[in-house]
Amino acid sequence: MSVITREKIIDILKQCYDPEIPVDLWNLGLIYDIGIRDSHEDGKADVNIVMTLTTPGCGMGQYMARGIKAKLESLEEVQQAFVQITFDPPWRPAMMTAEAKRKLGFEPQPDPENSGAEPGTEWE
Repeated sequence: MSVITREKIIDILKQCYDPEIPVDLWNLGLIYDIGIRDSHEDGKADVNIVMTLTTPGCGMGQYMARGIKAKLESLEEVQQAFVQITFDPPWRPAMMTAEAKRKLGFEPQPDPENSGAEPGTEWE
């Protein structure tokens, strides 16, 4: 009898991508909650995921939810997976992990031309 762990679920979520953004759903900060309920006699669990989308008008929400559900239900430890989409709270780029921000260029990059200049002196 195997038991599903939060870490294994997160590993699966890191394999699920927003089709329009080259970063997985976990690192984008789109996963709000992971619930695990071990309620089946065979040791299998139900998994509940609460997620959001980058924008309420995103037409790919159900596509991503179905992908998460299919991947989780393919695990021997999972009986059923349920994915709920919410917009409360709304997603913000600040919810991304440092890895996602780096991949998407959200972190400030040093200017190679001014790498030795003191702040505020490049115009002098």
